Amino acid sequence: MKAPMPYFGGKRKVAGEVWAALGDVDNYAEPFAGSLAVLLERPSWRTGTLETVNDADRYLANFWRALSHDPEQVAHYADWPVNECDLEARHLWLVNEGQQRMADNLWLDPDWYDAKIAGWWLWGICSWIGSGWCSGTGPHRYESMGDAGQGINRQLPHLGNAGQGINRQRPHLGNAGQGINRQRPHLGGGNSSNATWRNQEALYDYMHALAARLRTVRVCCGDWSRIVTNGALSHGSTVGIFLDPPYSDLAERANGLYAADNLDVAHEVREWCIANGDNPRYRIVLAGYADEHDSQMPSSWRRFAWKSNKSYGTSTSAGSANDANRHKEMLWMSAACLEARPTLFALTEEAK
Repeated sequence: MKAPMPYFGGKRKVAGEVWAALGDVDNYAEPFAGSLAVLLERPSWRTGTLETVNDADRYLANFWRALSHDPEQVAHYADWPVNECDLEARHLWLVNEGQQRMADNLWLDPDWYDAKIAGWWLWGICSWIGSGWCSGTGPHRYESMGDAGQGINRQLPHLGNAGQGINRQRPHLGNAGQGINRQRPHLGGGNSSNATWRNQEALYDYMHALAARLRTVRVCCGDWSRIVTNGALSHGSTVGIFLDPPYSDLAERANGLYAADNLDVAHEVREWCIANGDNPRYRIVLAGYADEHDSQMPSSWRRFAWKSNKSYGTSTSAGSANDANRHKEMLWMSAACLEARPTLFALTEEAK
């Protein structure tokens, strides 16, 4: 299945290589889940397989929880045309009241979710241009108003940045400006109301299908290390672990890409990989820039270099430093990973 939203640093393009290295493992863990593009591209899945995902971003964790429990309501709140005024108003609400709701409930109750926050967040990230959506670091930043009895609904927008008020971010106008409704268009009849109905039907069908796929997936929201402990990985004879931490050098990417960011975590993840890379049960795949990890990774780890697509966060113009970064993407695969897939050329030669 395809991920429901665009996401900076998503690894859908290379998901096939990840799963070729992991194989059909008994236990799968993804500590930096993001859009779940890799999990959703899993080519083989069987009943009984344990799958655990985690992300420190509350919006993501709430979205995946809400979707698995109530896809109908998530689709309801996500089903809205692109509108700049609505985008600004919903963004302000999400980083203030929505953020506070999640802070009060998400980490305390494993069954809690909010479908409205989930649907509005999904609609917004599909309508937003560039970085900063619900990051909490820009003009929409959540600011406490103290304890003067003002409650959680009395935050003020940040009015810095040369008096811009709330962030004047343009809506994303690609894909014919459809926002979240990027389903197949109605190709006949000339009936616009019928076309709208078909798009809505496709959106709801997709949400239900996505919820069915994620029904047994455990969604955690917290520090990445919580789901790679010996206890968390004890199930099964083969354990697949895909690690895609935020890249460590801020100069290598745009600021404000993630609501939960940490420039040190990539080094911590690399050290964990090296310490656990010889475990025969663990099939570990680490993602990052070549110059970020390669000199530190043992020679026993297999390398796979690839080129990511251009995005707002990684590219400004051809030949720029940021554009060059997408040519530095690499996967490192531990010794227990399966052998590399034969190339199309190799398969052709073998057939001959």
